Parts: sequence; C-alpha cells; structure tokens
Amino acid sequence: MKQINAVITGVAAVVPDYILTNEELSTMVDTSDEWIMTRVGIRERRILKGEHQGISVLGTQAVKELLAKTHTTPGEIDAVIFATSTPDHFFPSSASIVAENNDIKNAFCFDMEVACSGFVYGLEICNGLIKTGKYRKIILVAGDKMSSITNYNDRTTCPLFGDAAGAVLIEPTEENIGIVDASLHSDGIGYKPLQMKAGGSKFPASHQTVDHNEHTVHQEGKVVFKFAVSRMAEVSEEIMKRNNLTADDVDWLVPHQANMRIIDAVIERTGLPREKVMINIERYGNTSAGTIPLCLGEWEPRLRKGDNVILTAFGAGFSWGSVYLKWGYDGSEIDAAR
Repeated sequence: MKQINAVITGVAAVVPDYILTNEELSTMVDTSDEWIMTRVGIRERRILKGEHQGISVLGTQAVKELLAKTHTTPGEIDAVIFATSTPDHFFPSSASIVAENNDIKNAFCFDMEVACSGFVYGLEICNGLIKTGKYRKIILVAGDKMSSITNYNDRTTCPLFGDAAGAVLIEPTEENIGIVDASLHSDGIGYKPLQMKAGGSKFPASHQTVDHNEHTVHQEGKVVFKFAVSRMAEVSEEIMKRNNLTADDVDWLVPHQANMRIIDAVIERTGLPREKVMINIERYGNTSAGTIPLCLGEWEPRLRKGDNVILTAFGAGFSWGSVYLKWGYDGSEIDAAR
C-alpha cells in the first residue's frame, strides 16, 4: 500500500481594498515613512473597513475563490479549519461562519489560535487528518483582522499590522509531492512579551480593561525580535538539514512577514538567494496567520509541481515552526476565477 501524503491543490488570498499608508499613519501618531521603513520595512497595509466586518468576511471571500479556482463543490469539503487570533466571536467559530456563507454543509469546522504561526501549525493538523484516510478535501483558512486589535495611539505597534486572509485546499495523494516534514515548537516564556491581555476568562472585558487599551496588541519589541530572529532562522536551517536540502535544492522560502530585518536574518541563515524568497511585507505588513498564504497566493503563477518549498513562522506563545513541502501543481495552469 502506497503512502498517502497531504498536498496543497489550490490557494486563494484576499486583502481589503482600503490602503493605510505610512503617510496617513503619520497624521494619527508620531511616526514617519522613514522611521517605519528603516525599522520594519513596511510602507502600507490593507484595512478592513465598515461596521460589523469580521475576519469571516475575508475568509468567506478566500474560500469562495478557492472553490471556484479548483472547481470544487461545497458538498465535497470534509473539514474547514480557520487559523486566526481575531475570530468574529469566541463562539460560534469563524470556520463555521465561513462554511455557511459558502454553502458547505457536510464538513466539521473549528477555529485554531497560534497567532502568526497558525498557518504552519494548521498544515500539520491537516496533514494528520489526511493521513487517516478518512478525509478527502480539507480547507485550511488563515488570516486576521489585526486592525481590530491594534492601538493606533501606540507608535511602536500600529505601523506593523494589516488585514488579510488566505485559504488552501488540501487533498490526499500517492505521488511524491505534498507535505514532507514539519518542525513545530512552543515556549511559554513568551507569555508576557507578546499578548493581548484582556478579553479572555482571566481578564474579562471591563471599563478598566477598555480604558487601559488591554484589548489591543502589547509587544516588547526587543525581546520578541531577538527570539523571532533566532527561532525562525534555527527552525528553517533545522528542517533543511533534516531533509538533506541545500540552498540549491530549495526553490522557495516563504517566511512569516513580521519584520524585514527578521526575514533578512532567515535568508542569511539558510543561504538562499533573495530571488528565491517570497517577500511582500512592504505592501501588506504583518497580517499574522495570513502572511504565508498571502505570499503563496501572490506567487502561485510562478510555482511549479515538485518545487521544494520551506515555510517558516514565529508568533505569540512563543510559537514557531517550519514546514517542508513539495508543491502540488503548476500554478500557471490554474484557471483563476475572478
């Protein structure tokens, strides 16, 4: 009996229309385009505007486009998993909302939260489900409406974040493609340096938590930067060595888009040339779990079946990880339905 692998067979990514530039940010808080570009490499980010517009809006659109592009009917989907730190509600799950909006009725649905590492963790979960042999088509959605938890009076964090969502279709295959290996890690030392303090059961919403902006991202930048640089670089190098991959063997590196200096450190550690690295942080900023599928969606036309792809991310928790996969199809042949 041949081994079953889980393979990505389609990707779709969505960003809002509204563009928040560094120039506009500088009218809201004491910052400048030069200050932001020098420190993090972000020039603009997309923001989901309008009342009662949760992350399910972007997730719904991404899944709709994914189904159309892959010529998949809603009834074929066995599971919908949504990696997000900014769900519409604590419950019901945003995955179930997205499924309902796309007339997906035969799937089980749940949200998962690993902050910026959500997509790579989600791939490993989907990989395990596919390998059971019980599930044929799984949709992994990943994305965040970071603008909903950003303090636009905090000059150290508000330039960082944007909104986006992406979705991938994952199916079984007996070919030598798909998810080959994953290395995932967590370290609770990151509890305080990177968190949104209030809103959960430990610090429920109150006048005090709202007045103190405790429902927004808090980050100790130097601590997070230090850990992100070392952990993303280490785990990327680790998974390459474990699979006997040199820089020449890797076709694409897809790093989480948090900070250009972090990406540069990963590039240096892996030895890959810059032209093999997917980078769009300048235009979209940090969309948390959405950054990697957003890159995959943008580079899809250039991806070829069998390409060796390394994904790597770091997020709150601290959580970090890397996935090595062989790409499942020629992206240039996909009939994009727009």
